[in-house]
Amino acid sequence: SQQGCDPFAQTQRSKLQHRRARINQQINKEMRMRAGAENLFRATSNHKVKETVALELSYVNSNLQLLKEELEELNSSVDVYQNDSESISVPMIPLGLKETKELDLLAPLKDLISEHYGEEGTLFEKEIKEFMELRQAMRTPSRNEAGLELLMEYYNQLYFFDSRFFPPTKSLGVFFHWYDSLTGVPSHQRALAFEKGSVLFNIGALHTQIGARQDRASLPGLNQAIDAFQKAAGAFNYLKENFSNAPSLDMSAASLNMLVRLMVAQVQECVFEKMTLLRAQHDFLARLQLAQEAARVEDVYSLVHQTMTQAHVKDYVPFSWITMVHVKSEHFKALSHYFAAIALCDCPVASDAELPEHEKAFIQFHITMPEGPSLHVLLQDPEERRKLGKAHLKKAIMKHEEAMRIHGLCKILRKMDILQEVLSFAHKRSLSKYSEIDHEEDFFETGDAPDIHPKTHQKPEIKPPNFSQVKVTDLFHRLGPLSVFSAKNKWYPARRVHLMRGENGFGFTLRGDSPVLIAGVIPGGCAAEAGLKEGDYIISVNGKDCKWSKHAEVVQLLKSAGKEGVEISVITLQGSEAPKAADKKAAAMSSGSGMLKSNKENSRKSLMNSKSASTLLVWSKKSKRSKKSTYGVPFTAVGDNEAMY
Repeated sequence: SQQGCDPFAQTQRSKLQHRRARINQQINKEMRMRAGAENLFRATSNHKVKETVALELSYVNSNLQLLKEELEELNSSVDVYQNDSESISVPMIPLGLKETKELDLLAPLKDLISEHYGEEGTLFEKEIKEFMELRQAMRTPSRNEAGLELLMEYYNQLYFFDSRFFPPTKSLGVFFHWYDSLTGVPSHQRALAFEKGSVLFNIGALHTQIGARQDRASLPGLNQAIDAFQKAAGAFNYLKENFSNAPSLDMSAASLNMLVRLMVAQVQECVFEKMTLLRAQHDFLARLQLAQEAARVEDVYSLVHQTMTQAHVKDYVPFSWITMVHVKSEHFKALSHYFAAIALCDCPVASDAELPEHEKAFIQFHITMPEGPSLHVLLQDPEERRKLGKAHLKKAIMKHEEAMRIHGLCKILRKMDILQEVLSFAHKRSLSKYSEIDHEEDFFETGDAPDIHPKTHQKPEIKPPNFSQVKVTDLFHRLGPLSVFSAKNKWYPARRVHLMRGENGFGFTLRGDSPVLIAGVIPGGCAAEAGLKEGDYIISVNGKDCKWSKHAEVVQLLKSAGKEGVEISVITLQGSEAPKAADKKAAAMSSGSGMLKSNKENSRKSLMNSKSASTLLVWSKKSKRSKKSTYGVPFTAVGDNEAMY
């Protein structure tokens, strides 16, 4: 809470408000331009025009991204970004979230519910609106655990949504519109997989934003950043392995591969920072270890840089990212040589007791052996140590200068004072060390120091999303159990049957629950007379909905029937017979289009709503166990038969 009213703060505040208003006006203008460009992008069939418009769109979108970031910086007062600690954290790369258009599902879902489920669509308006509100909310998640949970909740809800409303041969007829996170180019598809994939992408992107805003000058902040970047890598990797044929570039395999590698590199950089925080870096071994950690960071950033500069990736990855990654690989190479020099020049020569351990570490330290005397001699001779240290510093200074040169080539990075400060601080530190150990009477030519062998004490983990941590209940639960009432099952319209009880009961056997199945009909019995068939599901008894009822509950309802008998509604699944060739062909065609899901995504599903025939198998397995214990007391003793009523 602000104390009192400082006139200087007042003017600062009004300046801020003016800047905010100006940025908002610019954002609105860019949004109008985007809408115009999009319409043109859709309307034109001319390839050349399409390319030009796509380019225009990517400019508009990167402008929007920058304006929004500027607004973001104004909104979160500057203090948030400045850590009080001495050490300055190098900026990390966060990803923008994919944006989407709102979606009106009211009419299409009401139609599908009445056509496919034979229920009154208007009775489900509450559920449809609830689903749409959840979708609306997940478009703007907060940058914290709650935001992640919201995205997870929606993602899990899509599993039910898919099973309920996406038949294999027919589409719901709505388009899911999403914008590319990097270029802003719009894409749309009818496939729900595109919606799922985009939400998964945003789970990854949100993790990157959470990781990038941690205060990495403290251990808890570093651990949270490591966790966030590992989970981001996991989300992008899961997306790459489980979804394919994405219509937008940001979700192509090449792009996701690059993002996974970028996140792994950012984790590795945090691990290096953690080492510098934890170690008392004054002993020889700790400094060798730091040099190897830095070499490892350089290694992973070089790989990211290679990945980003591939032909089909470099055209749409922001130039500032490519530059930042390149700068970091040079910067960490310089640091690895700097720490090698410090280990050699600032640490006391090993005592006889320490020597074997120092030698062992030093044998594996360089990629190739340094020229000159044997390690044994080198480690015990301060002058030889100084010579090799000087060679390492010479290399460090060259690399610092290279990092600063590359940094200077990018306009956006030049505005990043923090990065500039880090680079020039490291450069000055190496220079002053060099002048400190450089003797005027040095006539030897400073040799070329070999590179340092990369090694880390903490390998980054790629942590896949844990969907089960956010529990959801199916919003459309009232439609009935998914094992029967799903988009891919078809059933004949419900039949209402008036059933009288004969002296031998109703004349059928029942099995399973939710919904209860008529497993057998006794020829000539009451059930057979009324037209009930084996394989019918009981969905209501005397007007009471029984779709979710347990076996015993249905039996109880039947038992309470008096002389006047009982009204039951049943449905019969279609296609318990073998699928016709034409159906197979249609199914194959429908799965060929759009963004394909791999089988992994689907196997989770088929376990839960298997086809009617296998449902019967499930029930019959169940009944083997329950042969003896008959559910409910049979009305007339039927001997030791199945549960017969």
